Amino acid sequence: MQSRMRSIAVAVAGLALLASCATAPPGPAGMTFFVTSAGPGNGANLGGIAGADAHCQKLAAAAGAGNRTWHAYLSTQAAALNDPGFTNARDRIGAGPWRNAKGVVIAQDVADLHSPGSKLTQATAIDEKGNSVNGRADQPNNHDMLTGSRPDGTAFAGAPFADMTCGNWTKGGTEGSAMLGHHDLAGPVDNTWAKSWNSSHPSRGCDTAGLRSTGGAGLFYCFATN
Repeated sequence: MQSRMRSIAVAVAGLALLASCATAPPGPAGMTFFVTSAGPGNGANLGGIAGADAHCQKLAAAAGAGNRTWHAYLSTQAAALNDPGFTNARDRIGAGPWRNAKGVVIAQDVADLHSPGSKLTQATAIDEKGNSVNGRADQPNNHDMLTGSRPDGTAFAGAPFADMTCGNWTKGGTEGSAMLGHHDLAGPVDNTWAKSWNSSHPSRGCDTAGLRSTGGAGLFYCFATN
């Protein structure tokens, strides 16, 4: 009987160990997703997509998660309609799963992230420090996230169609625009587009004032690719 009880205890301990290994701890050690606490400071001019990635990496490092490779969730547009030189945001963020700074899983993989089952909400889309990011009901409203993407995470068509990426993240003036998402899943009307985390509406220009006028601060999503 005692031998049987010892065997059960060993089995339970083994299962507990496996569970602890499968669940990443909260904080920098397990963080693989965050909303930037601030933009680089020039509206939607992020220094191109490479500059946006570098900003993600810098913020992650400051938070203690610089040992991972970080990419911004941003798409780019091609120079012409028949040009294959575009980037899909969904193709550059790794395979998942993705956890915020508190250890909460927002999505298991790319398909889950872009499905109705995604757990990305204002409560889970926190910054690299673990702080909540202001939504539509807060002051100031910072719920507009730069994405340049369609709802499935793919790029918009290139020229001659509208600029949806502020010149592939190099424009910081009044010309151009960028597609924005709402991290709080809230909008002015009860409609799918108004509640989209990655493809809600274009910005008014690419400058800081234009982004602010619709409820944004030049923030964007960062994902760890490994």
